[in-house]
Amino acid sequence: MRRRSSVHASRRSSTLRRRSENVRFDEFGFARVKRKDQKLHHRCHDYSYPQLCSVRVKELCELLSYWNGASFICKSQIERFIRMGIPPNLRGRVWKCLLGTDSLRESSDFNYQKCLSEVRGPLVDLGVSEYGILSAIATLSDTQNDLDLNHQQLSSGPETCYSIDDIRLFRQIALDLQRSFPTHRSLMGDSPEAIEGQAKLFRVLTAYAKYNPQVGYSQGMSYIAAVLLMQLGEEEAFWALAALLDKPKYLAKLFDLSLNKVQHQVKVFDQFLKHRKPQLYQHMGAVHCFDSCPVGYGGPRLGT
Repeated sequence: MRRRSSVHASRRSSTLRRRSENVRFDEFGFARVKRKDQKLHHRCHDYSYPQLCSVRVKELCELLSYWNGASFICKSQIERFIRMGIPPNLRGRVWKCLLGTDSLRESSDFNYQKCLSEVRGPLVDLGVSEYGILSAIATLSDTQNDLDLNHQQLSSGPETCYSIDDIRLFRQIALDLQRSFPTHRSLMGDSPEAIEGQAKLFRVLTAYAKYNPQVGYSQGMSYIAAVLLMQLGEEEAFWALAALLDKPKYLAKLFDLSLNKVQHQVKVFDQFLKHRKPQLYQHMGAVHCFDSCPVGYGGPRLGT
């Protein structure tokens, strides 16, 4: 029976591998699917966006070359280009300028590469590789369950250099990796590109949890970091994520435990729904969707 099941499993894996090899991707890296399959693969869309002429592209490149975030002229010019549509190959540069990642990196004492070397220590002790983090979910879950059941306090001596918090962090990020844009070529399947993409995403998210331990990691960050990695290098994506989650005008306090900003966003959404979709709002009230805290129906969705 075991032999038969193993044969079936190997056949399924080989079939999935052949299918992934035959998949075609659009210019953004997302898998193309047949019309009849679009309902199943809802993350695949037909994209259309305005194309800038060569003169406008040259003007945008010149603007980025002398960018000054404090300049009103630069801000007004970049807004004009955003309305016209930023070419995909320049979006990473535009994001870096708008977020001020270079200045944030220079002013911070945090060392990304040093943090990664410190993270790899616990991974080695756990027998887990960053390049096989998805296959290590079961190992991390078993280790976490054993420690939770036995209430063991991990020593900080030379024998082990990981803590229960490290295991929880690694496991939660690994669980979210397999749900983050599974139809994008950098995260899809078990190709070398996908394995490298998953490792990059794992490193960026783990490093941010170490960079800002008060916030740590929350579900939904993986989608933001994955989009950044589609346009930026690994360390650039990390600093862009840090800028997005730390600066008040972006996503600061949206992922902290207080949920104050989430509650504010839910109230805004509540009023928007009430005035723009009154019938839906009345129906949700009739089925008691609003009886509990408003965060109950909107918080997780807004966070993700």
